[in-house]
Amino acid sequence: MVTRIGTKQRKTRHKFKRSVRNRGKIPLSRYFQEFKEGDKVNLKIDSNAVHKGCFFPRFHGMTGTVVGMKGSCYSVQIKDGGKQKTLYVHPIHLKK
Repeated sequence: MVTRIGTKQRKTRHKFKRSVRNRGKIPLSRYFQEFKEGDKVNLKIDSNAVHKGCFFPRFHGMTGTVVGMKGSCYSVQIKDGGKQKTLYVHPIHLKK
């Protein structure tokens, strides 16, 4: 296989673009939001926010279920094709 050059944020110019009204500071209420186990959440990458709890861009826009916590991030289970996958996502990238 060919070795990929660059980071996981390459080729995402339009995918992660935010509207004019949503640019700027991150709301603290979204940064500190809490979820319970079993909650359904949408995965949306906030490109201005924390990059440490970011997931791979392929899963942007998917819906998953909160399974637990790992540090300050939530463990979210999604179905990709026929497989169950677990992602560790910072709450800034999650919406109910």
